Amino acid sequence: MNKYVKNLNRIEFVVTYACTGRCKHCSEGSHSSFGPYLAAEAAARAVRDLAGGFSIMSVMTFGGEPLLCPETVCAAHRAAAELGIPKRQLITNGFFSRDSAKVSRTAQELARAGVNDLLLSVDAFHQETIPLEPVKAFAEAVAGAGISLRTHPAWVVSRQHENPYNLRTAEIVAEFEALGFAPSDGNIIIPKGNALNYLSGYYNTDEGYTDPYEEDPADLRTVCIDPDGGVLGGNLYKTPILEILDRYEPGGLFH
Repeated sequence: MNKYVKNLNRIEFVVTYACTGRCKHCSEGSHSSFGPYLAAEAAARAVRDLAGGFSIMSVMTFGGEPLLCPETVCAAHRAAAELGIPKRQLITNGFFSRDSAKVSRTAQELARAGVNDLLLSVDAFHQETIPLEPVKAFAEAVAGAGISLRTHPAWVVSRQHENPYNLRTAEIVAEFEALGFAPSDGNIIIPKGNALNYLSGYYNTDEGYTDPYEEDPADLRTVCIDPDGGVLGGNLYKTPILEILDRYEPGGLFH
């Protein structure tokens, strides 16, 4: 086994970069409402192949807005559930349709696929362009389907930092707490992408900010697959993912 990936235990899928939000804090920059997405079978195959070679404990799907492509989300988590992978996590802004029947149906499909930890991105940034009521309706549908749900806000500088965005985020989180949905720790915004353009006044941009999600390239614990199938310098549409990992070397390339 490649020594650089021997401790791999988590799979992440960026299902699509297409999004229903236009968030000022987004590290990826601006998003379109449309765009490429990872095929459902490709996601399921990646889960099966990786679980066959590693002790995978967690699968996460996110985006963009992953529920613009629910088939891919469900395929990844269904494969994970069938293989006994314990943590099956979805991050979503909860706004992918105004059709209440579709929202309810999607919540049921997620439950049947085995999603067991849903993180709902609600905060001052998402709610500048995403209305709260349909997101609350989605949260209620998810809870009704039996999926554990927490809000997952983004904070400027820190949770304790006093600024208008954090104040509004705290108000939104409180609205969901009143409905019975507790918050996660959320995440601290790193000044890059849109955040660098819109929020740099809250940060000392001369200071180097460390991305808490950045992996040690010499000891990868997480593999992240992009919407076009890209992963660690290879592409799972062209090369089997286990071969990509076997040929991986620090620097993010396989040879």
